[in-house]
Amino acid sequence: MAKVSAIEKNKRRRKLVERDASKRAALKAITHNQELPIEERFRATLKLAEMPRNGAKIRVRNRCEVTGRPRAYYRKLGMSRIALRELGSMAKVPGLVKSSW
Repeated sequence: MAKVSAIEKNKRRRKLVERDASKRAALKAITHNQELPIEERFRATLKLAEMPRNGAKIRVRNRCEVTGRPRAYYRKLGMSRIALRELGSMAKVPGLVKSSW
């Protein structure tokens, strides 16, 4: 199991990302628009820099839903390889045939 504080920190980041997504997208659209004057684009860049860093989508870490493990994460299944192996051994993952030889 991962530390509870790490899991909770990641949950807070997800909430911030969800809350700030539209504002970030609007500011990024302004900064990338070449037709606007440079001063306006620069102001948008400064406003974007003032926003909390944890509100950026890149800050969110994919974690296993079962154990909270941050590494070896399968996006399709939402869990780590270790949790998948354990659940596969108990025959709780439909369609997964765990071979042993």
